[in-house]
Amino acid sequence: MLKNKHLKDWSCIVSKQMPHLSIPQAIGLATWSFGVVMTKSSSLTQVSHFIAQLNGEKPNTVRQRLKEWYQEAPAKKGVYRRELDVSGCFAPLLLWVLSLLPKNVEDIALALDATSIGDKFTVLSMNILLGGSGIPVAWCIVGAEEPGSWKPHWQKLICVVQGVIPANFRVIVAADRGLYADWLYQLIESVGWHPFLRINHQGTYRLPSQQTWQPLAHLVRQGGQSWSAEVVCFKTNPLSCTLLARWDLDYKDPWLILTDFKPEEANVLWYGLRSCTECVYRDFKSDGWQWHNTRLLSPQRAERMWLVLAVATLWMVILGGTHENQSLASNFPQLPLGHTALNQPPSLKKGRHLSCFLKGFVTLMANLLNNIPIHLERWSSFPHTPVDAFYACNSS
Repeated sequence: MLKNKHLKDWSCIVSKQMPHLSIPQAIGLATWSFGVVMTKSSSLTQVSHFIAQLNGEKPNTVRQRLKEWYQEAPAKKGVYRRELDVSGCFAPLLLWVLSLLPKNVEDIALALDATSIGDKFTVLSMNILLGGSGIPVAWCIVGAEEPGSWKPHWQKLICVVQGVIPANFRVIVAADRGLYADWLYQLIESVGWHPFLRINHQGTYRLPSQQTWQPLAHLVRQGGQSWSAEVVCFKTNPLSCTLLARWDLDYKDPWLILTDFKPEEANVLWYGLRSCTECVYRDFKSDGWQWHNTRLLSPQRAERMWLVLAVATLWMVILGGTHENQSLASNFPQLPLGHTALNQPPSLKKGRHLSCFLKGFVTLMANLLNNIPIHLERWSSFPHTPVDAFYACNSS
């Protein structure tokens, strides 16, 4: 039984957005994510002690309830216990995020990335990128030393959410050099999205009208240069695509991006959105939930905890972005397409003192102290950062 009004309010929001969950599963998700936000920790001990004091319960009682929430069915007490299917939450989670974006937005940026948690886990994550931050919407966690290809995992994650984003949306999917594969490019294309995959510059390419293969390393040889064209990339496993190249000053290596956009339709700077993924991991770890200190050993239990952390992150990012919109409206939508501000290398620090994530946390604490009920509002526009040029240039 939930006794605290704020926890009740948050539970109602979570239950509404995750209607496929049973009542105990939804309340467990709400309680976990509420406790994680309030303690800024994913520690079972800290969250259970906080919730116990909030609800007037014994810490061990709360601890057992929270622990059972992420356990598999055989490990739980009782005959009719069942385990949470995390993959079934990906579509509702993505729909929840989409419902809070500005009404005029029809362009979405996703990033595929892999991160390690010490020598325990490798997390394969699909993140929606917005407001200089990001929110995981689908993921798979495997043992750090687990053998085998990641291909089946990426295929499953993409297939689970492919029909969620409206067909009229333009979706770019960015990934760094370590994840490039021709099958991944083709998979992204096959679901109606647009690959935006970075590659190394050691390979070769040729123009469709020529037979001579040229080194990718010769495209842009110094800072300040850019190039784009339709090409056939790689002599082995050739791929017909558009190649975007740019080398900005102070960057160690050039950006070489493969996409299915026509050269005149795409801007290589959109790849700068992918850096928001680094903010996601920072929010999960040092800035937020201290996930790097987890004591979980089971990948399946870790996947369920990632749902908690994803919901907590959604809450903070959306709340912080709403507050930022209210305090400083973005000027990007009013800028002409050729404006110099839309053609600068992306910088997450420029024009922002706090990330949307941290601003959300500060805003929540102030709201609670001012007796403002817990709520989430649709963004009126994207928060003001240079990396949001993608949305500003392409929103209807």
